[in-house]
Amino acid sequence: MSEQIYNWQDELVKMIERYSERDGNHTTAIPSLFFTRLSDTVGPNYGVYNPSLCIIVQGMKEVLLAQERFTYSPADYLVASVDLPVTAQVVEASPDIPYLAFKLEFTPSEILEVLGNTESQADSKKNAKRAMYVSPIDSSMLDAVIRLVRLLDNPKDIPILAPLFKKEILYRVLQGPHGGILGQMAIEGSYTYRIRDVIEHIMNHYDQTFRIEDLADIASMSVSSLHRHFKEVTAMSPIQFQKQIRLQQARRLLLAESTDAADVAFRVGYESPSQFSREYSRMFGLPPREDIKRLREKNNQRINA
Repeated sequence: MSEQIYNWQDELVKMIERYSERDGNHTTAIPSLFFTRLSDTVGPNYGVYNPSLCIIVQGMKEVLLAQERFTYSPADYLVASVDLPVTAQVVEASPDIPYLAFKLEFTPSEILEVLGNTESQADSKKNAKRAMYVSPIDSSMLDAVIRLVRLLDNPKDIPILAPLFKKEILYRVLQGPHGGILGQMAIEGSYTYRIRDVIEHIMNHYDQTFRIEDLADIASMSVSSLHRHFKEVTAMSPIQFQKQIRLQQARRLLLAESTDAADVAFRVGYESPSQFSREYSRMFGLPPREDIKRLREKNNQRINA
């Protein structure tokens, strides 16, 4: 890396620390921009990565999408172009050198707007690709990122300049080595665009049983084509995708409410509490009651530390 990149990253470290005084995820005055600070290697954490650009300025992280592992650090950036259920683990963090990260969320319409102002045209006929990737960061992207973050010190400039800098950042991603993957998610009629519609349907109706034929109709694909492209985009089948969403939601409900595991199983769409318990244990390592007890103890230790 060049000296300029190191200087920009050092400035980002100082700014994110200043706007993230405590561990956790933090909103900012810039819509769709979030900071994360962690002082230890907590996790693994389970959640859904929505369409976003993620940049680490200090530390290292591993993200597991089904069985596929993505590792990134300050030398890289990670992009998720559709909603994806993942397991994430910060692998480098300490009280002296906390993990610090930047996340910028975006929408298909924002990507389409940038594509419409570029000479390169995305091909809607291209086969779908994995909707998550890691690329090496470069000075042009960091230049735009640092200008966006500096706006936090000049709030009056945010309404005018933040959309411009965000558009520049998305342009840099689209011009990157895997930028075509991001472009495909915004091009109506592309395979990734149609799979995105199926993902949205599953996310909104995760607690309901679906027929694979109905999902194929949503995507305007044959059943075999839907399976192939859905797995190419998400690294899992539609049923596996739904199962991860169900189990993640069940864990959130159990943690937030003092409720029975069997009741939560029915609420997220399981017909058999015993099947729910088996699949929950397989994903999170412990049966529901023991897992929630462990999580609450960890949270209490963190609060009292």
